[in-house]
Amino acid sequence: MADAPAPIPDHAGHRARLRARLLGDADGMADYELVEYLLALAIPRRDTKPLAKALLREFGSLAQLVSADPESLRRVAGMGDTAVAALKIVQAASLRMLKGEFRDRPLLSSWDALLDWLRADMGPIDIERVRVLYLNARNMLIRDEVMSEGSIDQSAIYVREVVKRALELGAAAIVLVHNHPSGSPEPSRQDIAITRDIAEAARKLGIMLHDHIIIGGGDHRSFRAMGLL
Repeated sequence: MADAPAPIPDHAGHRARLRARLLGDADGMADYELVEYLLALAIPRRDTKPLAKALLREFGSLAQLVSADPESLRRVAGMGDTAVAALKIVQAASLRMLKGEFRDRPLLSSWDALLDWLRADMGPIDIERVRVLYLNARNMLIRDEVMSEGSIDQSAIYVREVVKRALELGAAAIVLVHNHPSGSPEPSRQDIAITRDIAEAARKLGIMLHDHIIIGGGDHRSFRAMGLL
């Protein structure tokens, strides 16, 4: 008598149950279940629970997972371009929504929303990045630009380039932002010195440096609040 065929895994039934929970009480779902269902949309014929758990083990948290660079994600077995894109669209949509909270408003009146966006965007990355927010006379954001990216422990801020770009854009004010991949947002002596150089150079040209914000993990430091400006 021939052996009975092995039962087909009930992926469809399991995913239907996940979908019902997602639509009913997403807060009650574990992080791996959210990732599992997302990956199931990208890899429909595969049990994605083991891959979801492996990704979270590799990257440490849901925030760090969706913030990881595509090449790092591809190095995990089972992750192709479609699966990588599914994770990156979560990050892109989240950042777009956070940025929408202050994009069309005076930045200084939407400071908490700005900080939420910066922590989400820059907190998880593992290289040091410097960005400059250029504001008009009404303190509304006219341009957000990455000025430089450095190694894991240093990145250069060039006084001349920051001020030159502000003049090109007709900016009335700027906000400097950079991250510390170490996780500590405390400013270094170099951070303080370069900030004062930029503030002085900008002031001579009628441009105000509102603040320099350092992001470290989920925390931040404001030079203005610390009395360093």
